[in-house]
Amino acid sequence: MKRLILLVAILTAGCAVSVSPPMARVYVEPPQQSVVSVYVEPPIGQPVPIACRWAPPPMLVETPPPPPFPSAVWVGGYWVWEGEWVWAHGHWAGPPRPGLRWVHPYYENRHGLVVFVNGFWAPPGMAFVPPPANINITVVEARPGVAPGPAPIGPSGVFVPPPPGSRHGIIIPAPVGTPPAVVTGAPPVVKVGMHIQRNTNINSNNTTVVNNVTNVTNVTNVTIVAPASATASGKAVNRSVPAQAHLAAAMTPVVRAQAPAPASTKPIPAFTPGHAAAALPPPQVVHASAPPTLKQKPSLSATQPPPATRQSTMAPAQLSPDQHQARTGFASRPVASPRVSERENAAMVKKDRQPVSSGERTPYAKKDQQPHWQKENAAAAGNGQQPVPNKTAARAAKKEKQPPQKKKPLQETQKDEKDKPEGNKQNLRAQ
Repeated sequence: MKRLILLVAILTAGCAVSVSPPMARVYVEPPQQSVVSVYVEPPIGQPVPIACRWAPPPMLVETPPPPPFPSAVWVGGYWVWEGEWVWAHGHWAGPPRPGLRWVHPYYENRHGLVVFVNGFWAPPGMAFVPPPANINITVVEARPGVAPGPAPIGPSGVFVPPPPGSRHGIIIPAPVGTPPAVVTGAPPVVKVGMHIQRNTNINSNNTTVVNNVTNVTNVTNVTIVAPASATASGKAVNRSVPAQAHLAAAMTPVVRAQAPAPASTKPIPAFTPGHAAAALPPPQVVHASAPPTLKQKPSLSATQPPPATRQSTMAPAQLSPDQHQARTGFASRPVASPRVSERENAAMVKKDRQPVSSGERTPYAKKDQQPHWQKENAAAAGNGQQPVPNKTAARAAKKEKQPPQKKKPLQETQKDEKDKPEGNKQNLRAQ
C-alpha cells in the first residue's frame, strides 16, 4: 500500500493540466426575413383562442409618433395570427365606443403549442380571462405555401416574443397582460433564460377578480431579467422598463429590425377559426442591423488563458532521508544529479558518493579529494620542516626506468620448472 501511494505521488507531481479557454461568443446577425405588415381591425370583446404549431418571430422595431389626441391608445405593434404570423402595424387609435379599454394580446406555451388570443377592446367591467386548461382549443394550420417555423423553445406558460435580433423560437416568460413591446430595448437572446417580472402596487380601485384570475390595471413598469448565458452580448440583464406599450416601443433597440410600413392602409379583419383567412399583401424584406460592439470578437485578454494547456508549476517535494523513511518505510538512497548520464548516476548511487555541480566535468567527487601526502607536505611547510617524499610519484618514476621484460615461451617456462630443486617444487605446491 505504501508503494502504491508513493507511485501515485510520483506520477501526479509536475503533471500537465489541461485548461480549456472560455468560448469566445460572437453574435451573428440573423438572415433577412420576409414580413407581411398589415393593419388589423381589433374585435370588441374577448375573441376565441386558437392554437398553432410554431412560435412567433422576434419583435420588430416600431417607434410611435406623438399621440394625436389625449385619449389615443397605441394599438398594434405585435405578431398576430392570420394563417401565418404577420406583423400588426402599430398606430394610435381611439376607442370605438366610450368606456372601452384596450387589452394586449395573449401568448401561451401549452404542451408545445402556442395558444393565442388577439388584442381586443374590452367593454366596461369586463376582464380578460386566460383560456382554461380543460377547454378544447382549435389547432389551426398554416395557409398553403407557408413554411412553418420552429416550435416554442422555453418553459410552459404565458410569454411574449423575444427581443429584436433573437434566435427564432425562443419565448420570454411574462405575466398575463404584459405588452409585447416591453422587450424592444432588450438585448437579443440566443438561449432560454430571459424572463419578465412585474413591479406593481395593487389597490382595490384597480383590481378585478374573475374566475380566480386577478387582473391588475395599474402596472407602471416591469423588470427584464436574463443571465449572461442567455444574451448574445454575454452580459446579464436586470433593468426596469415601462409597462405602457407606447413608452416601451419608443426605447432604443440593441438590434434594429425595422418593421415595414403596410402596403395598404385598409385594415383586415381579425382571424376567426372556421373562417377563411383574409387575403394578405406580398411580404417585405427586413434586415436586422446590430451595433459593432455586439458583433466584435472578444480579445484574447477576455478569454484567458490563451494556450490550450498550462504546465503546472508544482515540483516534486525533496524529502530528507529521515522524512523519506518515515513516510514510506524504506531507507532512501543518494539522489543522483539530474544533469549527468544514466550510467554515471548509477555509478554514483552504487558508490554512495556526493553529486557534483553541473559545471564540473566529473559526475561525482569523493568527500576528500586531496591526497594525504599533499596535506602532510602542506603541514610540514607550515612548520618549517622538510616535505615528505612522494612515494607514489617515486614508485611510478622507478617503474618507468625499468626496461620492459619479455615473456618467455611456454616450453622454456616448463623447462625451468623441471630444473628447480624438489624442495622448491613442494614449497610452490604448498603455496
